[in-house]
Amino acid sequence: YIKAYKATGCNGVVMAEPLAGMLSPNLCAEFSAPYVKEIVDAVQDEEFIVVYHNCGNNINLMTDSIFSCGAMAYHFGNAVDMEKDIIPNIPADTVVMGNIDPAGTLRLGTTEKVREETLALLERCSKYPNFVLSTGCDVPPMTPWENIDAFFAASDEYYGK
Repeated sequence: YIKAYKATGCNGVVMAEPLAGMLSPNLCAEFSAPYVKEIVDAVQDEEFIVVYHNCGNNINLMTDSIFSCGAMAYHFGNAVDMEKDIIPNIPADTVVMGNIDPAGTLRLGTTEKVREETLALLERCSKYPNFVLSTGCDVPPMTPWENIDAFFAASDEYYGK
């Protein structure tokens, strides 16, 4: 399936593996990581990247097996603390993305909450050159456009300093 995307000229895919985040570290290492690595090895090259996504809450317990997959970038949900649990465990030359809460903050929060949480995440994580600001998962339907705009405005505000 991914090879077909690659053949059409796509530059990469996001491979969602959220259920692996609910496995124990040993089960993730046995039933997820080797198969993800096999896929990554089969398609990833200089022209095509794989972004691994996991929004489970056990990720901090299984970073070794997750990062053994060899993806060029990793995207994590808001169930983990990016600065404490993720960034210290990822190679410095590997992109890590996340993790504003898409439901509680973007969908249900106020523009001020979106701004505050986005600025706080940037304050904690932008010192790492491999960090990229993102939502923690898909933005839910019916998310107010004002909140999406507030997310990008906060990023502009932070980097405009």
